[in-house]
Amino acid sequence: MAKGYWIARVDVHDLEGYKGYVEAAASAFREHGARFLVRGGPFVELEGAARSRNVVIEFDSVEAARACYDSDQYQKAKAIRQRCAEAEMVIVEGYDG
Repeated sequence: MAKGYWIARVDVHDLEGYKGYVEAAASAFREHGARFLVRGGPFVELEGAARSRNVVIEFDSVEAARACYDSDQYQKAKAIRQRCAEAEMVIVEGYDG
């Protein structure tokens, strides 16, 4: 079964508030077996508009990635994130070839 990935591009405008999101989301990530592959860090902008923060999170499957996003724990964290940051997020299926 192919893995599932969250890919998020984020601009944080309230760093203190964002810390609350990170804390609130941690339990959802633990419960759903999330593994951070990219969590911020330097990047090279090549094409299109970039955001200041990039995140890639691996899950055992697309279903696990979606279950994490839909969980009550993450929805509470998401409400915090939406107050302190702007983001685009997608779930993608990994290549299993």
